[in-house]
Amino acid sequence: MNVMLNPRRMLIGGELVESQSGEWLESVNPANEELIGKVPLGAAADVHRAVAAAESAAPAWDAAGVKERARHLRNLGQALTARAKEILAVEVADTGNTITKLSGDVAAAVEALEHFAGLGLEIKGETIPASPQNLHLTIRQPYGVVGRIAPFNHPIMFAAGGLAAPLMAGNTVVVKPPEQSPLSATILSELCAEVFPQGVVNIVTGYGADAGDALVRHPSVKRIAFIGSVPTGRAIQRAAAETGVKHVSLELGGKNPMIIFPDVDLDEAVNAAIGGMNFAWQGQSCGSTSRLLLHESLYEKFLDKLVARIAGLRIGDPASPASQMGPVNSKAHYERVLHYIEAGKADGAKLATGGKRPPGADFTRGYWIEPTVFANVTADMRIAREEIFGPVLSVLRWSSFDEAIAIANGTEYGLTASIWTRDIKQALRAAKAVNSGYIWINGFSAHYRGTPFGGLKNSGIGREEGLDDLLSYTETKAIHIML
Repeated sequence: MNVMLNPRRMLIGGELVESQSGEWLESVNPANEELIGKVPLGAAADVHRAVAAAESAAPAWDAAGVKERARHLRNLGQALTARAKEILAVEVADTGNTITKLSGDVAAAVEALEHFAGLGLEIKGETIPASPQNLHLTIRQPYGVVGRIAPFNHPIMFAAGGLAAPLMAGNTVVVKPPEQSPLSATILSELCAEVFPQGVVNIVTGYGADAGDALVRHPSVKRIAFIGSVPTGRAIQRAAAETGVKHVSLELGGKNPMIIFPDVDLDEAVNAAIGGMNFAWQGQSCGSTSRLLLHESLYEKFLDKLVARIAGLRIGDPASPASQMGPVNSKAHYERVLHYIEAGKADGAKLATGGKRPPGADFTRGYWIEPTVFANVTADMRIAREEIFGPVLSVLRWSSFDEAIAIANGTEYGLTASIWTRDIKQALRAAKAVNSGYIWINGFSAHYRGTPFGGLKNSGIGREEGLDDLLSYTETKAIHIML
């Protein structure tokens, strides 16, 4: 699939514009390092224009009411669906994600828009019997301007789907798309320019250090939502606090455990271990179960089956439905993953498969890394403690329930976990003991609309995808009526 985009524009105040500087941000195909497009290189001046436009549009958007706002969200969903094939082609070339899995991202964004469009009437206050003679009530009001910063692994899904909750709550939004894969954001800009009143949605492309930082620091942006790494999340907290008291929600990284008890069906659990690593995204998913905790009684047999299956994954052109894994997203990320592979070797882990560029002429250019498995990993190793965000699976051994839980909880992260056992009491005991915010029992990877997704410990703060997400974009006001 050959994609070449002419220079595209971003959205500020209802108009498709270039950056104030006139500079551009280039994007390359991670499969072959060829230039495939460029977007405006937005910076602080562009963010300030966008926030001003959003501030101007906020009162009318709030006053429009939930029914009208829901209509606009559904219209955006229809517009995304109409251009889904075009968006898919752009994102396959821009991200390196495999087309089979990526083909669901537009639908996921549309589902989010439709879900929150139906939740508008749940933005409710309360009446409180605080005194016998008077009436005490609360109402919920939008913050005004919301800043959202989207990650590179699912650009359109997080940028478009992430609009749903803040817009439905009555806020206007400024989105900062990922600089690594920014091209689909220009299509979203075109659609939002058609669907929404001027200034309701603004999209500023550029680097996080410039445009993202300006958005976080802007004194008129009191509500910020970020999806990405722990170091960047902490930097956002610091920057936000330097300019105001702000509500910051963070959906951050994970070093997620999959705990395999000895009573499982071996083949089913091996399939789960592979599926949970999200190799179709090259492991570039915050929910990937990148630590596999195997009971000692099945360790060797499980590992043999696992390595054989992973070594046989089809790496290739992400635009081909036959490919099961593509390249990692960027040169910088490629070098990061290779750094961790070398760290695993240096720390004494056994490289069971992968760990290098695939052989063959098709892989001489681009950011290709074989799916990689390390065995004999111990909990103190860097590949067991730090998020790699790549196609690297670390396999650890345990002998007792308490040891498994200690290993599972032995990192700074607490996003997801997967527990595999036929014993429901054992499963629930483990689910309660593991310090993760989103847990599957005999499952992996799936998100279920309406259930709160988010992490414990350094994996984040706040919850997305449910009613809590919608209400987090409102502030509560108490009103006392003296009768």
